[in-house]
Amino acid sequence: MSSTSSTANLFPAEQKNKKDFMNFNNFNFDPRLKQGITKAGYETPTPIQEAAIPAALRGRDIIGTAQTGTGKTAAFVLPILNKLLNGTRNTPRALIVTPTRELADQINDVVKTLSAGTKLKSATIYGGVGAGPQIQALRNGAEILVACPGRLLDLIAQGHAKMANIEILVLDEADRMFDMGFLPDVRRIVKAVPEKRQTMMFSATFPPDVELLAKQALKEPQKIAMGIVKPAHTVEHALYPVPQHLKTKLLLELLKRTDTNSVIVFTRTKHRAHRVAQQIKREGLSATSLHGDRTQGQRQAAIKGFKSGHHDIMVATDIAARGLDIETVSHVINFDMPDTADAYIHRIGRTGRAQRTGDAFTLVTDEDKDMIRTLERIMGQTLKRETLEDFDYTAPAPPRTDSGGRGRGAPRGGGDGRRPPKPAPTPKSYGRNRLAPRKK
Repeated sequence: MSSTSSTANLFPAEQKNKKDFMNFNNFNFDPRLKQGITKAGYETPTPIQEAAIPAALRGRDIIGTAQTGTGKTAAFVLPILNKLLNGTRNTPRALIVTPTRELADQINDVVKTLSAGTKLKSATIYGGVGAGPQIQALRNGAEILVACPGRLLDLIAQGHAKMANIEILVLDEADRMFDMGFLPDVRRIVKAVPEKRQTMMFSATFPPDVELLAKQALKEPQKIAMGIVKPAHTVEHALYPVPQHLKTKLLLELLKRTDTNSVIVFTRTKHRAHRVAQQIKREGLSATSLHGDRTQGQRQAAIKGFKSGHHDIMVATDIAARGLDIETVSHVINFDMPDTADAYIHRIGRTGRAQRTGDAFTLVTDEDKDMIRTLERIMGQTLKRETLEDFDYTAPAPPRTDSGGRGRGAPRGGGDGRRPPKPAPTPKSYGRNRLAPRKK
């Protein structure tokens, strides 16, 4: 695998050459925010920033939809900082609720960058780690809390997290919180904060329960929608039809034959993410995995190693489909087709970011025909089908075991989303020794 780096600006150069382009000076932020904006490298606002920031600065409630990778986080963080620069300090005044630890960490990183020089303090609140440091951050007077619902409610109940002075509430990735079963917790949080507040909700889709929450939590919101939710135009898509039992073999060949920078491979289950990462490493490639069975420390180490380039490949479940902002991801490979079109859009949104180009490969079987038709209808185009030259697509599936179980490559272990009762041991002959030689 080749390794390259890029220092391209966050926004396209052609925009800078326009005489009448919008820039961050037009928002009339408090001068104390200039240091953070410069540090972040922001020059020209994205469409969601240009539409949402003025409304947020006026104190309006907002319902926002935008494609992933469009700068949505800064669209609510900058107005929060601008408001909090005046008024009471050393007490929570802004609360950002988000579904995953990874997204909480990423949002907090943006807060810390943009708040440089303001002396505003922020803290992340989520489970999977000890509560002690989080309680201490609350005692130290963090003004901005970036929280996942469960741990936040625990600290509220224990009296550590005071909600009485919350002035701004942000519900980020609301549909994802619904998918993860957090909606009852979010409703409890909404009731725990003052009724008189500014509320901003961001969601890629609006199922009925999320729409109901929006009606209950927001007052006369300004709706900001950045077009139809489609994959970014900077991403090229390709489908790789393959028999179920040959998925892993084809994935390994794709990784060997493709000129890549950094790659995220998405699987449907935690067990498969771990197994596929191990098989990739056995081929001599640098890989890590990210899934719910890993500890928070392991998850943070995986993300850090992938961002730094220590690992070229990260195999992940949909825990990484949102909240990973890594500009240099060159390829997303769907080892398993996702269950919904929204999930596909969020997965491939990890590449083609910040005006860079990217590629999305999806390994597909006969079972994926309905989802392919859905994606093609949404995207308004036929997705190209690709095959690898000299790859044996007719190789038979491994035989069943004597006990009636399935071989390693049989459909149940090859990508249908069901976890076997017990992982079968990996035969030594599987992987490198069974791959066709790399084409020169």
